[in-house]
Amino acid sequence: MKGTMLSDHALLVQYQQGNREAISQLLERHNRRLRDYIRMLVKDSDVADDLTQEVLIKVVKVIDEGRYTDKGRFLPWLLRIAHNRVLDYFRAQKQNKSVNEANAGFDILGSKSFAEPSIEDNIISEQCAEEVRALVDELPEEQREVVRMRYYEGLSFKEIAEHTGVSINTALGRMRYALINMRQIIKKKNLVLC
Repeated sequence: MKGTMLSDHALLVQYQQGNREAISQLLERHNRRLRDYIRMLVKDSDVADDLTQEVLIKVVKVIDEGRYTDKGRFLPWLLRIAHNRVLDYFRAQKQNKSVNEANAGFDILGSKSFAEPSIEDNIISEQCAEEVRALVDELPEEQREVVRMRYYEGLSFKEIAEHTGVSINTALGRMRYALINMRQIIKKKNLVLC
């Protein structure tokens, strides 16, 4: 069947039936889009090439282990793996920063504190904010209300006490218990926040 282009699903089926060439065709079909997507996020061609290879290796491994269920959405699944790998890359970069003369205060123009946030900073911040909102949503209503007023609305504990009709000490206590409960949820679910 020369000239007929097989669907992603058909190539996956062929690969799972032992046709090793099928996976190469499938990955080659999406390679450029995958690499462009990663390069758009990391802004570095060499890093994009490395991350693209890592993503492709992971994809083949997941398929080989039988953990991929084809729902006709191979490309979105591939890009989601890439997105997660990029986030992991930025987290690792953030943790591996070393201090030298330039960023220790001797070079004010080289300081990150004067730079606008990068795309990766924004991605990580958005993901952290989502994770924290999910934690707050698991709190009891009274604690959730205090956290929302304090951190999302910027109210003082005196203002929170007035809005909720409780004493300042009660508002402070609810915040304290909210933080304790959030730590317990993080520990129980074995979460890692940014």
